[in-house]
Amino acid sequence: MATFTYTAINKDGTRQTATIEAGSLLAAGHQLKEQGLVPVELEEKHERQLLTWLKNSASIPLKEKIVFIENLHLMLKAGIAVPRALRIANKQSRNRKFKGVLDHMANSVEAGKSLNEALAEYPKVFSHIFVSMVKVGEMSGDLEQSLEYLGIQLEREHDLKSKTKGAMMYPAVIVSAMVIIGIFLAIFVLPKLTATFKEFNAELPLATRIVVSFTDFTSSHPVLILGALVLLVGGVISSLKTTPGKRAFSWFVLHMPVIHPIVKKINLARFSRILSSMMKSGISIVEGLQVTAEAMDNVYYKEVLMETSVNVKLGKPLTRALSEHDKLFPVIVTQMLEVGEETGNIETILQQLAESFETEIDNTMKNLSSIIEPLLLLVIGGVVGFLALALISPIYSIGQNIQ
Repeated sequence: MATFTYTAINKDGTRQTATIEAGSLLAAGHQLKEQGLVPVELEEKHERQLLTWLKNSASIPLKEKIVFIENLHLMLKAGIAVPRALRIANKQSRNRKFKGVLDHMANSVEAGKSLNEALAEYPKVFSHIFVSMVKVGEMSGDLEQSLEYLGIQLEREHDLKSKTKGAMMYPAVIVSAMVIIGIFLAIFVLPKLTATFKEFNAELPLATRIVVSFTDFTSSHPVLILGALVLLVGGVISSLKTTPGKRAFSWFVLHMPVIHPIVKKINLARFSRILSSMMKSGISIVEGLQVTAEAMDNVYYKEVLMETSVNVKLGKPLTRALSEHDKLFPVIVTQMLEVGEETGNIETILQQLAESFETEIDNTMKNLSSIIEPLLLLVIGGVVGFLALALISPIYSIGQNIQ
């Protein structure tokens, strides 16, 4: 999508100069004519390659989207037309990439497209949840209500991600510090200590020989080790973007001690919250399950929900389909959903489940550091103890040989 600068005459006969995004110069001219503008000058806006790359690669924070949805909901509720509301939101946004998206969306809506069609043009910015809820709102004539539900859903998702990142910050900093200190010791400090042991022709303990061999290798190949670490980190990050890598990571977090109960609660909270919002907006349970599946980060939950949507479409009850996967969906979830199916109030039950899991996650995250801290202390203590044993033991051996 290229950016074009244009000067055109509007219906009032006045000139206006602005920018427009289109696939080609011809497409840009067609867009202007569809908006009732007569282009006088139209040329592609050339930017430096670096600036263009930075603009295209810049991410749009979730908080920015939340503010956009909340403001759009208020403006539509006040009676402002969608194109004008989008242009107002464009002026309020500080994200350059998001401003370009909103400007193009306003042009698309003015050209006759619906809001959900304009959103669908940017799948990397607006997920399927956005498009589906807005589409249902436009079809039912209650777009404001759908936007309100969408805003609540996004706010909850933002809170969940913030709490997760905040809880993992402490152990991540400690582990990173351990790795950096370990590399520094292995390259600069330990070689000087082990060199002293080599000067004596004494029989060194096994732990000391391991440390000596390790330090000899690290001090002789520091560039190779640092390069291998960089390649390892890059390889892990790249593999997580592939299907096998995502599957392996999803399996790992679902079976990792201490972490797996939290991961399950996070996925269950997201499932309950999204499906509840979908059904409240008027989306069928089959389509809601499909949209919810696409929003799940864990591959196994995604696959189960897609399979469940097919089974429900064929007439199988939701609770029976989910109960076949009791390791991912515990009995309490299927029992409460069964009550919702019997009373015809399943969206309310889903909301209650979401709130319950979110409360549990909040309490767990507050205590996560106290849970992980003993494990980190054990690891640190084990490493320090091994080094102490490896460095102190030979001193006694050397002393006895000297005597």
